[in-house]
Amino acid sequence: MLDKGLSGGGRYWAWLGALAALIVAGALAYQRQLTLGLGITGLSRDVTWGLYIAQFTFLVGVAASAVVVVLPYYLHDYRVFGKITILGECLAVSAVAMCLLFVFVDMGQPARALNVLLYPTPNSIMFWDMLVLAGYLALNAVIARATLSAEHRGVPPPRWLRPVIVLSIPWAVSIHTVTAFLYSGLPGRHLWLTALLAPRFLASAFASGPALLILLAMLLRRLTGFDVGREALQKLGLIVAYTMTVNVFFVLVELFTVFYSQAPEAMHHFEFLFLGLEGQAGLVPWMWASVVLAMMSLGLLLTPRCRQDMRLLAAACAMVFASLWMDKGLGLIVGGFVPSPLGEVTGYAPTLPEVAIALAIWAVGSLLATVLFKVVAAVRGEPSGPDPHSRWARAPVEP
Repeated sequence: MLDKGLSGGGRYWAWLGALAALIVAGALAYQRQLTLGLGITGLSRDVTWGLYIAQFTFLVGVAASAVVVVLPYYLHDYRVFGKITILGECLAVSAVAMCLLFVFVDMGQPARALNVLLYPTPNSIMFWDMLVLAGYLALNAVIARATLSAEHRGVPPPRWLRPVIVLSIPWAVSIHTVTAFLYSGLPGRHLWLTALLAPRFLASAFASGPALLILLAMLLRRLTGFDVGREALQKLGLIVAYTMTVNVFFVLVELFTVFYSQAPEAMHHFEFLFLGLEGQAGLVPWMWASVVLAMMSLGLLLTPRCRQDMRLLAAACAMVFASLWMDKGLGLIVGGFVPSPLGEVTGYAPTLPEVAIALAIWAVGSLLATVLFKVVAAVRGEPSGPDPHSRWARAPVEP
């Protein structure tokens, strides 16, 4: 079945070749990092997590967002999501794979990754984060493969798959909740020291992930003719509108709490991000761009006429994705380190090797998603496959 993802025209192979070139460039940069250490990155004693962990945090949310389509389709029999659910599961597989790679390169030495398995520490949040991520990757890989295999053979999905799907729903919530606990459990980092961090992570995840899924579904329809349906995209756009609204509300609640209380330690983090501190203002343009894009996207998404226009919906989803990438994919992590618990203001900017490695990991995820989506489009396009809109609860199952 995977052979369907390895066949295509010239443009398809040109795209795969471009991704392969990025991967090779990143591998060369990573080889240099292995030789010289993390000193070739922009990290320092005060800013120990940067672009790598920021991308990890953002992509965990993208992976968790698969629950937005899985839950309505499998538990509430919302048949409109019949075609887009498998895309969400494939996107989750790609996103988790990238998450694990970003953690791997951030460790500096590959052998350190084995310490988590050889010397497990259940009292460490990092241990549980690794456990839930690996488990979520396995769950989505099994669900996607079993579903596509059944459709490829023209038979209903096996009976044992339903409990696996049900298990994947709370598991999706757990991966981003545990990731939030990594930060909110650190007492010296006032930007993260809030019980609202986990709900904020989930709200932003359920906005950025579906927004990306809408864009990919539109692109897939244009390139392959595989159409998930206008109604599915409209409903998913409505979910993005609500979750993005909740995310903005959570951010405003944080700003009110910090600045009304006039707590200087917490205020300094927001001042660094939006105004700059002691001449360090590298993130200021990014954060204000995130705010502008968030407001513009909300204006489009909360207007029914704009949301029903496919071009405006695509523009709004692109704004949501870019806004949350700037916020969670860079600002939130770096802003939590600056100022340090001792009040030191240390600038951070990713170096060229760091960016090359990050792009290579994004290329790996894009390559994996491209092949998986190609398989989905090919299998779902076969006339012998079962109706993807058939009700799970009423469909006969394999013994």
